[in-house]
Amino acid sequence: MLKSTYVQSPDVVDQTRPAHLEFLKAEIDAGRLLLAGRQEDGSGGMLITTDMSSEAARDIVDRDPYTRAGVARYELSSFNGAYRAPGL
Repeated sequence: MLKSTYVQSPDVVDQTRPAHLEFLKAEIDAGRLLLAGRQEDGSGGMLITTDMSSEAARDIVDRDPYTRAGVARYELSSFNGAYRAPGL
């Protein structure tokens, strides 16, 4: 699970949003992300990854246009998904 926090003003974040959204769609299509969306308070977003190593998660963060443009920072939270819904 990856939590982003915006470190720039909303208008600066909005300039990078189209590239970020294209990136997220590509990661979902590639099977690396399950869910992605904004936090309700507008301070950042959450990315729910598939079962992957912390190195693979870090690679997603490093390639994200938000990271490359310096508009967001990410916090990685790892956990053991011992109980899963069918299909996950």
